[in-house]
Parts: sequence; C-alpha cells; structure tokens
Amino acid sequence: MILTPDHTLSFGTASIGGLYAPVTSEAAHEVLQSAWDAGIRYFDTAPHYGNGASEHRLGDFLRDKSDWILSTKVGRILTPDRNPPAVVNGFHSALPLKQHFDFGYDAIMRSVEDSFQRLGLNRIDILFVHDIGDPGAGTDTAHHRAQLRDSGAKALRALKEQGVVSAVGLGVNTVEICEDLLGQMEIDLILLAGRYTLLEQTARDRLFPLLDRYGAKLVIGGVFNSGILATGPVAGAQYNYAPAPPKVLSRVAEIEAICTRHDVPMAAAAIQYPARDDHVVSTLIGTSKPGSLLRNVTQFRSQIPAALWDDLRTAELIA
Repeated sequence: MILTPDHTLSFGTASIGGLYAPVTSEAAHEVLQSAWDAGIRYFDTAPHYGNGASEHRLGDFLRDKSDWILSTKVGRILTPDRNPPAVVNGFHSALPLKQHFDFGYDAIMRSVEDSFQRLGLNRIDILFVHDIGDPGAGTDTAHHRAQLRDSGAKALRALKEQGVVSAVGLGVNTVEICEDLLGQMEIDLILLAGRYTLLEQTARDRLFPLLDRYGAKLVIGGVFNSGILATGPVAGAQYNYAPAPPKVLSRVAEIEAICTRHDVPMAAAAIQYPARDDHVVSTLIGTSKPGSLLRNVTQFRSQIPAALWDDLRTAELIA
C-alpha cells in the first residue's frame, strides 16, 4: 500500500484554490508550509479545485521537496474560458478555464497529461475518479457510469501498469457509487467525503464488507460534515453544505454533550473517529489558514479517553 502510517493525516487543497474566499499565492504557500512543518507528507488536489489553481500552487510548493505523496483526480476536462465568471463553482481564485465531465479513456489520458503540466512535477502517485455517480454534479447517469466502466477504467489500468501512477480509485461523496463500482474496475483506494464520520457512519455496514472482499482502503474527507461537527449545533450550522435539519442538530447535541462531559472538544473526536477503523489509511483535512491547520493537527494527535468512545457507543451514536 502506497499510504503508510506516516500518511495517516493528509492535507486537501481545495481551499488553496480559493474555495469560499479568495486566496493569494502567498497565503496558499503559507498554509502548505505549515502542513509540511507539521509533518504532513500526503497532499490531495484536483483539476476541479479552482480550475487547476490548486494543482498549480501545490506543484510550485512541492517541486523542491522530496518524500511526498500526491493524489489528483480525473473526470473533468478543463478548456479556456474567454469570459470567466468571478466565482467558478464556489472557487474565488480560479484560473480562467471552464470544465466538463468526461470519464472516457481519451479524456482520462488527457486529464493526466494536463495535470502534469499544471503541477510541473514528474510524479503523480494516486489517481482518483472525481465525482462519478453524484446526483448534485449531474454524473449519476447511466451514460457516465458506462463511460467509466467501458472505457475510462481501461485508462486507469493502463496508467497503473505503465507506472505513471501507483494507485487508482474513486474520489466521491456517496456510498452508492462505491458499492456499484467495487469489483467492476480496479480500485485501490476510495477518497470518501462525509459518509464515515462521528455523525454519519453509512459506510460501515454497506461498504466495509466490500472493501474487505476487493482489498480496497479508505481516505476519509469531510470529517466535520461541512462544519457542524466543528461548530456544534448552533444556529445556521452547516450539514452537507446546507443548514442542518432538526434531526441532525439533535444528534450533534447528544454527541457534543458526551464530549463535554469528558472535557474533549467535539472537533477533536470528529477528526480522530474515522482513523480508529483499520479500513481508513488517511484522514484528509483542508483549510486556507495556518492557525486552523495547526489546530486540526493538534486535535488529531491529542489523547482522547477510551471512556468517551464507550459512552458514544452506549448511546448508540457510533457503532
């Protein structure tokens, strides 16, 4: 496995592409340096993140360094946009490009070549198929699935066999597409966002047995479920990028009460929970601010009493 115990905490770089707010190149370098100084050596990026801005900035940072692991993604092709909007797909520091989905053989090969150019690096370690089977992105269609199964999967296998990348897999937000594709194509790793967290463990019963059967592992993103596990059940708390419904607010309040009883920040429990399971080889965090990054690192490495996990289990809040 390309990811080792040295990579249990990783850095996701959507934020340095300007997600939610503009980020300068200098600010991007500063937070990347903070992650590096904290010992993080696995970095994840994607063409989607600022239409290549994240790849560009990450490559600039890593170019004079060694002993890093990098993952990027395929599934979107970027082309020039003569009249780009100020904000593109939520990214405020995007390059003047536009994107369209294509999971076919030629598109995946082109995407990898384009990523090498934007990164300015001679190595990509892990390649994820990005946002396939996502209703919100419009890729949960028979056409897109067939495109990947019948064509794109051959490209992934060829890239791995040729040594262009060392591992391939999925970068997705839903358990359903993982269930659908495991066993249908080569999958070493799944970057799964928001579906195996302190709040939501939908992946455990349905996905974990398939991971065992096909020998795949998980990288977990979205450990705060878009924010609510960091902010708590406050007014306007976000869950899955929308205001949290009452049922979610109530469940988070129960989790928070148990964490408070053990004098443990709920965010610390949230960031540590996924890594307690052997299926998870890395926990992905992302921010554009060094202070937030260092707080997350500290919380990930802090000691949490076993009694807290016991109480959460007794309350049937975790499995």
